[in-house]
Amino acid sequence: MGAPVALAPFLPSAGIVATALAVAGVFAMPSLRARAIAAIVALVLAPALLLGELWDNPQIASLRDKPAGLAAAIVLGAIVTIALAALFVRRPAVLPVLAFFALPFRIPVETGGESANLLVPLYVVVAGGVAAYAWVRLRGGSPGWIDEPVTPPRVELALIAFLALYALQAGYSSDFEQAVKNVAFFYVPFALLLKLLTAVEWTKRLAIRCLGITVGLAVCFAVIGFWEYQARELLWNQKVIESNQFESYFRVNSLFFDPNIYGRYLALVMVALAGVMLWRKRSRDIALTALVLAVLWGGLVLTFSQSSFAALLVGLIVIACVRWRPGPILAGVGAVGLIALIVVVAAPGSVGIDTGSKNPLDKATSGRFELLSGGLDMFIDRPIWGYGSGAFAERFRERENASSRRAASASHTIPITIAAEQGVVGLIAYTAVLVLAFQLMFSRLRWTHRRGPPSLPLLGRTIVAACFTALVFHTMTYAAFLEDPITWTLIGLGIAIRLTPAASTSSSDELLESPSERSRTASYSR
Repeated sequence: MGAPVALAPFLPSAGIVATALAVAGVFAMPSLRARAIAAIVALVLAPALLLGELWDNPQIASLRDKPAGLAAAIVLGAIVTIALAALFVRRPAVLPVLAFFALPFRIPVETGGESANLLVPLYVVVAGGVAAYAWVRLRGGSPGWIDEPVTPPRVELALIAFLALYALQAGYSSDFEQAVKNVAFFYVPFALLLKLLTAVEWTKRLAIRCLGITVGLAVCFAVIGFWEYQARELLWNQKVIESNQFESYFRVNSLFFDPNIYGRYLALVMVALAGVMLWRKRSRDIALTALVLAVLWGGLVLTFSQSSFAALLVGLIVIACVRWRPGPILAGVGAVGLIALIVVVAAPGSVGIDTGSKNPLDKATSGRFELLSGGLDMFIDRPIWGYGSGAFAERFRERENASSRRAASASHTIPITIAAEQGVVGLIAYTAVLVLAFQLMFSRLRWTHRRGPPSLPLLGRTIVAACFTALVFHTMTYAAFLEDPITWTLIGLGIAIRLTPAASTSSSDELLESPSERSRTASYSR
């Protein structure tokens, strides 16, 4: 047997590890030029890894069997990337604006008789941003782009450590293809997005534009959801369409594939708007914000997403604790939670738990309890290393004799999914990301009553911290943590805002200080 043939089984695993190492280099390389080269390498390796893994798969038969079409798509993508890069080099503030606009848009792509919902617009923005980032770094800098600290923030190190571990554990996964998809579609482009957001100089005007675009999109999505509800018609997702035919209520998903992800987006936008409204003084601004919140609340109600309602509540609690004294608020929340627990135990039927059914908890949670218990059993069987990255759905179907329709790609509880796939070592890496992210956002965030309006950095940190807390809570009852670009975006914003000196005031025109002042305050990352 020749050496190339003998090494062939190890090439895919080597490819995913090499891709993860390239991403690590974007954050950890000692020079900006080296980081720029690593970014280009990661940008090229991710799609190459994906194509290599799926080359014999019917999903990409249309690309494989039509090389001229594939070449045309590559050329078109290169042209668009170069055009965006030229724009971002001259006007770097446009990059975050386009990124925030592209965050929620998933494009249905039909391949091999299957449909995949891909963040194509965001991928295009990231590709253009990486090309601009590399051009600026290799040429020695440009206005609007900041010099990054040599030592990256600890949360960035935790993120790349998680990605590297995920790549290593894909090597023994029973579903290596799913692990490759997660790395190529989610972790690599989103990590590059985080780097781009922290490499651009943020100003008050830029932050307001990004918030305005996000709110405008949320309102548009809500209006589409209203249309779906009155027409009793969804734009896509056959699974939700079928479930609506057998339920007494009608769930909408707007332009999102999943009502819960749609609800998550609306809930996070509402948390951000609530933070803004509580510190506004002009009656007209408060009334307008309240009107927008009412529209978004209507849209959220029509999703019937219990996890999104809960995430909204958690985010509002964080806002309230920062705005007022946290002690009484947390005590009240604890009392309500205790009462709710007593009601569930004493009268389960009052909250929809049918004690007469075979699996009351599973029925009450729409099948999530079965996924949760199955994930725990997988963790108990392999507590140290787990079954491998991306293996949850396949192993769950095999162990529980479940159909592909019943099995989800995750347990709907992120820690359980990680425990089943990656074991204790994965849970440690995941916990490190959470702890350092919360430390980044809540460190020196004053939980005291303020009579006057806060400084813009304080307001920004409060909103980001509240939204991130709400998102993390949502992942405990649903799915998609690092698979959601909003997670990486919020962490990136947390890093950018932390560069703001504490002396900034609300009258400042800049949300972040000048690059020279940034360098003097970059010690937080060490």
